[in-house]
Amino acid sequence: MEALIASYGGTSSDSDSELDCSTTITSIGVTNSNSQPETINLPLPPPPLSLLNPSNSSGTVDYLTISQPQPSRVRSFPHVEGNYALHVYIPVTIPSALKKELAQLLKKVSSIVPGLHVVGIDIPLNSLYKDDSKFQQITLGREFHISLGRTVPIRLHQIDSIVSMLRQKLHCQRRYWIDFSKWEVFINDDCTRSFLSIEVLTGGLLEITKQIQVVNEVYRLHDLPEFYKNPRPHISLAWASGDISNSLKRVVEEETNRLSVEGSLQKHIFSSKFSGIECKIGNKLYKICKFSYD
Repeated sequence: MEALIASYGGTSSDSDSELDCSTTITSIGVTNSNSQPETINLPLPPPPLSLLNPSNSSGTVDYLTISQPQPSRVRSFPHVEGNYALHVYIPVTIPSALKKELAQLLKKVSSIVPGLHVVGIDIPLNSLYKDDSKFQQITLGREFHISLGRTVPIRLHQIDSIVSMLRQKLHCQRRYWIDFSKWEVFINDDCTRSFLSIEVLTGGLLEITKQIQVVNEVYRLHDLPEFYKNPRPHISLAWASGDISNSLKRVVEEETNRLSVEGSLQKHIFSSKFSGIECKIGNKLYKICKFSYD
């Protein structure tokens, strides 16, 4: 495993923060013509996943009920009263046409590498094997994100200034395509979690890098730690406790090579159109930028 990958921390879903910033957001803000983008109060945490099974389904075993202990997680920064977790990111949705193929690869990898969990939900992938549609829905039917800055704690008095600066500097962004080209494995800064991810190598890389630089400037002005010197934009699909990067990468490479030989996996995994930049602070979501079609 390269030293760069071993030392590279991931997105907010790639590290434990005071608040889990990888929570799926199903509603977005509406930009009023005469005002700044609206702030959204995020809903309460979702109910137990066991409720996804219809209550009137007779004879169905609730395979989402996890009997084993939940994996322990280590915070990236300690909980401090009055702190709010800040995360700036690009939301990403995987195209429906690709979900079946990606789900098959995830299932195969998780059957070989134990301990993989759904990003954003502490549910082991192997507990979802009994129903292919539910496996696909829970692992891939959610919003992912490309982080543009570290997930860091901020104080209440910093919120308005940070949001205002981000909107000012990123207020007008042209739409572009993001190409997700390569399966990769990352670990967080303290090596407590490993992540199975898809990395951006070509299309959209230049634009995302420029946006990271802007976010870095805002962070710097607020005495916050900047992003990694050599950022590698990606989305993460699954995680496991500890540093299992070597074994996980080996299995992923073997499986993707096998699928490539069979002709069922393309080098270019999928593309997604840039849909804007969002900022989550505590339990509130802020829409940061609007589009320019020029």
